[in-house]
Amino acid sequence: MSIVQAIRIFFFYLLLGTTALLWCSLSFFIAPFLPFRLRYRFINVYWCRCALWLTRVFLNIKVNVTGQENIPETPCVIVSNHQSTWETFFLSAHFQPLSQVLKRELLYVPFFGWAMAMLRPIAIDRNNPKAALKVVAKKGDELLKDRVWVLIFPEGTRVPYGQIGKFSRSGSALAVNADLPVLPISHNAGRYWPKEGWGKKQGTIEVVIGEPMYAEGTGPRAIAALNDRVSAWNEQTQRDLGSPAMPAPAPEKTPA
Repeated sequence: MSIVQAIRIFFFYLLLGTTALLWCSLSFFIAPFLPFRLRYRFINVYWCRCALWLTRVFLNIKVNVTGQENIPETPCVIVSNHQSTWETFFLSAHFQPLSQVLKRELLYVPFFGWAMAMLRPIAIDRNNPKAALKVVAKKGDELLKDRVWVLIFPEGTRVPYGQIGKFSRSGSALAVNADLPVLPISHNAGRYWPKEGWGKKQGTIEVVIGEPMYAEGTGPRAIAALNDRVSAWNEQTQRDLGSPAMPAPAPEKTPA
């Protein structure tokens, strides 16, 4: 990494953190008095657009979106691969209003967490997977009925570029139970914004929005089949984007 690039990254994070603190603080005093959709736009859309602008100006990371015409008029379940923080900014600004799954502990962070709590997130306890699935199912269904997009990262965590994590069925189950489609999205953000470290590479992130996928029937088999289709589409799209698309290594087992 060159000295110039390191300086640009330093100022990027400095401005990103400063704007986040100022905006969340401002939102804490203004947003509670706004209706939900306007509140979402005020808190999330405007700041995420600012984050994307900083990314473009300081890091020279641009974006090219394919498949914009595939977005349905009615909000549904968005299922996307997860490689970096960038796609969180992008998807939060691109689909509005949008709710996503996050760790419950984040809501306790001063100002940032308080602002996020006003956006109707699906806050879960990751230490209790069974309870978390019930929260996603119940809260997600309520949000979809209120015409709010629900974003699911089925891999559960950020996966390095070139690897693909196992897709959980939570997004497909939510879509089947709500009688709505899954909108699959695939991208290569991790190629320029790696999972680990502070380093960034200039370039153009490719985002592909696929055609909405509907389940064939109901019940566990239909959910599993839909999830397999979404996962297979993501893997093929990753390959089309130039990624080797290798499965992520299995987590190491803790010795007894």
